[in-house]
Amino acid sequence: MPEQIPEKMQAVVCHGPQDYRLEEVAVPRPGPGEALIRVEAVGICASDLKCYHGAAKFWGDENRPAWAETMVIPGHEFVGRVVELDDTAAQRWGIDVGDRVVSEQIVPCWECLYCKRGQYHMCAPHDLYGFKRRTPGAMASFMVYPAEALVHKVSPDIPPAHAAFTEPLSCSLHAVERAQITFADTVVVAGCGPIGLGMIAGARAKSPKHVIALDMAPEKLDLAARCGADITLNIAETDVAERIRGLTNGYGADVYLEATGHPSAVPQGLNLLRKLGRYVEYGVFGSDVSVDWSIISDDKELDVLGAHLGPYCWPAAIRMIESGVLPMDQICTHQLPLQDFQTGLDLVANGTESVKVSLIPA
Repeated sequence: MPEQIPEKMQAVVCHGPQDYRLEEVAVPRPGPGEALIRVEAVGICASDLKCYHGAAKFWGDENRPAWAETMVIPGHEFVGRVVELDDTAAQRWGIDVGDRVVSEQIVPCWECLYCKRGQYHMCAPHDLYGFKRRTPGAMASFMVYPAEALVHKVSPDIPPAHAAFTEPLSCSLHAVERAQITFADTVVVAGCGPIGLGMIAGARAKSPKHVIALDMAPEKLDLAARCGADITLNIAETDVAERIRGLTNGYGADVYLEATGHPSAVPQGLNLLRKLGRYVEYGVFGSDVSVDWSIISDDKELDVLGAHLGPYCWPAAIRMIESGVLPMDQICTHQLPLQDFQTGLDLVANGTESVKVSLIPA
């Protein structure tokens, strides 16, 4: 029997910086080729937090894109069950009512230069769930997957919060792919939050010589070891540069993956790398970062690469989570009801009491 869909639902609505409200809004209705999803879990990301606090990169100025709009429902890492869709959507995505599904965080236009080249994650309109009104996010009881979305099935046998971790893990795996890790490499991952832990797991899957995790929190370094780091270094207690030089005959690391979003991690990485090393930046910064560019050019001739979203990495992320190789119960530390969204934001802002915080709509 088809699920009875209510007319109203609870949703978190953005009214501006530090002004998110739990409200009763209309349940969205799917159009042709779309799917209505009952949300099971939605993660809170550092990007959500920076939007909430009004970072210029998100709220926009004349030099930066305005990623967040008011009156939008946030939430771009999520999982849910299909409750309604037409034949077109079912055939396109290979899904049916009752399936557990995730959708990639970007809804591509499929018409711009980047989409036509297969680089859909850099789509020019760049409609991300939870940042624009035309693509509402998942901090709600229901959401719609638009016809242009990329949708993947996930096992019904894992907890919802684990399934929602597909989004950050896909981002981590994309950064690892950008690094082109080889068997002989010494890989350094800065930051053992959700993205950094995924980078550690992805790097370990490439079987390099070393995967070195950097952080200041002992409990996060312990978790990094469970995710595949063979060396963990507390940057508050260890001369990291000296230790890495000792491991590499004085040369430095081959690869540095930055996942903190902290300005100090950028020069740290440039200095830890050997000549001709590879730097991959995934962190989202709340302010500008300045470095000595001569290190990149004249001193070391580094490859400096950005990484954005998780293109083509979602199936691998899903397989990794479903396989049980990751300590997901330790990564997904907090699951809160939707009405406790403020507590969730505060936990992420604190940074020391949680790893991945998720909201569970009723």
